[in-house]
Amino acid sequence: MDLQDLGNLAQAIGAATVVAGSIFALIQFIEYKRQRQDAVAAEVMRTFIGAEFCRAMTLLLALPDSVSGQRLREEGAEAQYAAVLVCCTVETLGILVYKRIAPFPLVVELAGGIIVVMWRKLGAWCIHIRNEQRQPSWAEWFEWLAKQCAKHKDETYPAYVKHIDWTPSRR
Repeated sequence: MDLQDLGNLAQAIGAATVVAGSIFALIQFIEYKRQRQDAVAAEVMRTFIGAEFCRAMTLLLALPDSVSGQRLREEGAEAQYAAVLVCCTVETLGILVYKRIAPFPLVVELAGGIIVVMWRKLGAWCIHIRNEQRQPSWAEWFEWLAKQCAKHKDETYPAYVKHIDWTPSRR
């Protein structure tokens, strides 16, 4: 083997190393993206099953739809806190969906109905706060997400009907 052959072999090995490194980097990137989506999904789930959020929803579900600012104040500080907690939580989720950090299909399946109901309860109050505080962006992503969920949630065939024949995979 002469010097020319060794040079060609080194070039081939170098090219193969670059290709293998690129493939490895792509695989790592795909895995990172999947792990990030799994982490977001877990965090969304934790948010909607957390004791504090569930307590807030319980308080708010007892109120009429389109509850007024006056009525919410009459309900007391705990009801107002519950409304702010729900608003801030869904507001954060809305921006995460918009920025494509939280996958919208997952959010709709996991919490779409809850979000729509909470907006139905709190929408008038949020608009009241916007006007009262002269802050048109108050709960803007909550409203946006609620409207998106209402538009895309399949209420005709809820999960217990749509997936009645589902069976777990056998491993």
